[in-house]
Amino acid sequence: MSRHQFVHELESAADRTADVPRADLQVMLRRAALMLRNVTGLVLDPSVEESLSGLAAEMGLSKAELVRTIVGDWLVANAYLPVPYALDEESAVDGNA
Repeated sequence: MSRHQFVHELESAADRTADVPRADLQVMLRRAALMLRNVTGLVLDPSVEESLSGLAAEMGLSKAELVRTIVGDWLVANAYLPVPYALDEESAVDGNA
């Protein structure tokens, strides 16, 4: 069931709460809670969703954590955010000097 179909079902049940069996309302509310818990706030192409889910599982992260990391790294790499660390003037570094 798509998200839009489910929203329509919830709205319809809200309009006729007296007619909807209690068990059906409980199932719909639990399903709504799960959907809200799993929402990332982004609507992505199914192929991108699949890739992110696989990579998140491989890295042991939630999909939201993975997206936060990817976006943060991209912003730093493209100079939209400052580099999150500073070099210490007195620390030794390896190089080609």
